[in-house]
Formats: sequence, C-alpha cells, structure tokens
Amino acid sequence: MSAEMDLFSASASPFDAIRMTDPVDGDLWSARDLMPLLGYDEWRNFAGVIDRAQAACANAGVRVTGNFVAANKVSGARGPAQLDFILSRYACYLVAMNGDPRKPEIAAAQTYFAIKTREAEIALPALTEDEIVHQALAITARRVDELTAKVAELEPKAEFYDDLMDADGTYSFQAVANILGWGRNVMIRELRRAGVLQGNRLPYQRYAHHFKVIPTTYVNRGTGETVPTATTTVLPSGIEFIRKRLARTELGVEVGA
Repeated sequence: MSAEMDLFSASASPFDAIRMTDPVDGDLWSARDLMPLLGYDEWRNFAGVIDRAQAACANAGVRVTGNFVAANKVSGARGPAQLDFILSRYACYLVAMNGDPRKPEIAAAQTYFAIKTREAEIALPALTEDEIVHQALAITARRVDELTAKVAELEPKAEFYDDLMDADGTYSFQAVANILGWGRNVMIRELRRAGVLQGNRLPYQRYAHHFKVIPTTYVNRGTGETVPTATTTVLPSGIEFIRKRLARTELGVEVGA
C-alpha cells in the first residue's frame, strides 16, 4: 500500500472501498476482504490476529460476538465456503492494533480506524427516548427473524440425526460421516491427524467428553486368545465438535487445544 495514498478520501480509501453498511449495525467489514489490505496473504496467519483482537475485545469488557460475527464467504461461483468474520469498526481497530507492527499496512490501518472511530464518536448525536426504543425494537425483530430461520434450518437436520442415532443415543463413525458429508475412513484419518483420535480410534483424554467408549473383547482366531478392545461412538455434542475440527483442517488452520 502506497504511503502517499489518501486513506480518508471516499474515492481513494481502500478501507472505504470494501466497507458494507447496515442500517442497524452501521459500517461493517469482511475480514477476508480486509486481510490483504493489512499485508497478509494467507488466512492461517491472519486468523491469529483475529484471535488476539477477540481476546482484547473480551478483556475490555465488550461483547465479542457483537463485533466479530462468524460467517461463510464463498470464493467464486462454485468455490468452497471459507470461514470469515463480519467486523464492526471497533473490531477492525482491534485487528489493526494486534497485527504485525512491522507491516506499513498495519500502521495505515491503525491510523484509519482510530480516526474514523473517533469521528463517529464525535458526530454521534444523542438519541431521543423514542429513537432508542425504535432501535431496540429493530434489533429485537432482527434477532427473532434470525433465530426463527435457524430453527427452521435445524428442524430437518434434527430429524435426519434422529434417524441415524443408535439406541443408546450415540452415533457410529459411519453415521457421523453421513451427517457431515465425509467418507468414513477419510474422516477418521483427518481426526487422527488433528490429534482427536488415537490410532486405535479411541479419543484422546481431552476430547473424551464428546465420545462414548465401551470396553469389549474379541477372540484372536489364530491364537484363540481373548483380546481386550473398545468400541467408540460419538455423543451428540461430538457432531458439532467434529464438524468444526474438520472445517479447520480444510482451511489449513493449525489445530490447537
């Protein structure tokens, strides 16, 4: 980014060029669109900046989910969905403050979002009581619509999940693979790579609360010896857990604790 670029001209600012405006939430930015303007080429590197910004937001006592809204961004007509965040102006400021200070793009972003945030604070008129009520009702109505849509989306999934559930309330690896749209063996392989499952398909202790392990035995046909083993199935909470782990694997994000 050129140091001579006018960051505050509506016709020249790259940050204004990618800005979205919502009648309730105001100015918003896509983290994926913002990433190259901050000097980052790969999402897996930029994701750490977002994590630090979210931690700073939480430490400041500000609601993280209201400023960092998880979303999916589709690249191209048939491209895969990619993890994205819709960022408020404050979130963008925190992202810029937690970026690599050696990057000139970071310094430019820090200046831009600091000044724009201050301008918004100064220009913001005091709301009347009626205006406050109107905004509160608009936000509530939008949240209700979002929750209603989410419930409608989950209803057919819930019925599908019930059909695949075993009698003990758990799911086989094959059932989970069907639910998530993965091949069973590929899914198990990726969970091993992610450090979720051991070679014998038993979960590591830190993730055991998402699985049900039933000790059993089998008879070795060659020796006639009874060998102890175990059968692993997935608890309902494990479906969403596995989905998130596999999504991070697909995006190339390093899997942490």
